[in-house]
Amino acid sequence: MTRPNPASNGQLLTLAEVLDTLRVPRSTFFRWKATGRAPRTIKYPNGNLYVRRRDLESWLSEHEESA
Repeated sequence: MTRPNPASNGQLLTLAEVLDTLRVPRSTFFRWKATGRAPRTIKYPNGNLYVRRRDLESWLSEHEESA
C-alpha cells in the first residue's frame, strides 16, 4: 500500500516546487529560513519540508515592489 502524497491535493508544495517557483538554490532558501525571511514551512517527522500554497502566495505578495 502506498502512502498518499501530501502535496497531491494542490494545497501543499514540496520544497523542490517552492525552490523552482522562487528560482533560488536550497542554500539561499535555508539562509532565508534561518533568518526568518522565508515563507512558513511545515516539517514532517521524516524531515520533508512543505509550504502551503496560500503561504507562498502571501509571501510573494508581501515582497512585490511597486513600479
